[in-house]
Amino acid sequence: MNDALLKLQGVHTHIGAYHILHGVDLLVPRAQLTMLLGRNGAGKTTTLRTIMGLWHASQGSVTFGQRNITALNTPEIAALSIAYVPENMGIFSDLTVKENMLLAARQARRASQMDEARLKWIFSLFPAVEKFWNHPAGKLSGGQKQMLAVARAIVEPRELLIVDEPSKGLAPAIINNMIDAFAQLKATGTTILLVEQNISFAKRLGDRVAVMDNGRVVHAGAMQALAEDEALQHSLLGLAL
Repeated sequence: MNDALLKLQGVHTHIGAYHILHGVDLLVPRAQLTMLLGRNGAGKTTTLRTIMGLWHASQGSVTFGQRNITALNTPEIAALSIAYVPENMGIFSDLTVKENMLLAARQARRASQMDEARLKWIFSLFPAVEKFWNHPAGKLSGGQKQMLAVARAIVEPRELLIVDEPSKGLAPAIINNMIDAFAQLKATGTTILLVEQNISFAKRLGDRVAVMDNGRVVHAGAMQALAEDEALQHSLLGLAL
């Protein structure tokens, strides 16, 4: 796929004595939302962490644009306009919402220097971020923390947004809010790689899909094609979407 922004080729990852990824091949097309699906333990989170340099590939390559980033450390990868929202959200509980946002705004030293128009847009996506702007982030609900985690990742424009299970544990109303936010991000041309267990979430948002099993990508294609093929869903995921 010539328009792939991110490409993994034959990626193996070891964590201590454990061999987790067994030759992952993954293409993430530019300006699309790619869903990464699979059963628990399939290697999805390890794939994201390997992309971000939190764990290093023991074999294979990770390419972003035209650059091989396999051996780069995490701050170097983030500086390439890649944002990552981990499953645990990574919120600084003792800091306010504003301070959490400011930490991610590389071009600003004070809140007044953050892009006001972009902040207004983020507030329209996640009203709770504005409502609790001066509150300690640790006091937020789980859904509000997830909103803050995504808002922090997009406080400045990013070429690639990588998110691990954004709907996990959220109420349906907040999930709908999150879906709308990712749809608007897609419309801005942001490339998104998203791990998700909520199948409705995946069907409504995904352009492309890759399914993992036992540390490998075992299927890749259009999300709509997988959503319409129950036999394939059962074969890959053990359930119908």
